[in-house]
Amino acid sequence: MRHNPDYLLDDDTRIRALIAGNPWATLVSAGSGGLTGSHLPVLLEDGPELSLVGHLGRPDDDLHELGEHEVLLIVEGPNGYISPGWYGTGPAVPTWNYLAVHLYGRPEVLGPEETYRVLMDTVDRFERVRPEPYRIEHGYGRAIAPGVTGFRLRPERVVAKAKLSQDKSPDVVRNVIHALEHDPFYANPALAREMETR
Repeated sequence: MRHNPDYLLDDDTRIRALIAGNPWATLVSAGSGGLTGSHLPVLLEDGPELSLVGHLGRPDDDLHELGEHEVLLIVEGPNGYISPGWYGTGPAVPTWNYLAVHLYGRPEVLGPEETYRVLMDTVDRFERVRPEPYRIEHGYGRAIAPGVTGFRLRPERVVAKAKLSQDKSPDVVRNVIHALEHDPFYANPALAREMETR
């Protein structure tokens, strides 16, 4: 990501909230076979140091050469098109507002028991809001666990951005937020909330 101090997101609490609220991530690696990308759910681990766990179906772990070199894990938050017609001033150009976190590091490949736990925790994370949460039966969970590889990423470097019209006047920001709440084509309430928070 291009460095721009205006959009830098360096608040650990906000970074963790962004990851927790947007757990669908993209894992990118450059191994001996070239670039590889995979999409997967990730979970934040509790603790003072930033740490995430996830799992890949086999043979994606081999394609990534998981654990052998640095990877990039990308988490995207709310994002959306911003029309210059919303500004109320001109001239202007369209843009895209977004939040994103890039996490760099060498993942730790987990053993069978921890991988099994990651699978169960992932299902529980998404099922717990349902009135009758689905639970994977332990026998079935253990039977499918060998088909995946769990990993832990304790990033060595974190680059996070929140590009939310910080370069615009307060009036323009209010106009953009209003449009994101009400536009018939590009309404994006989640992005509007992030702009209000910022």
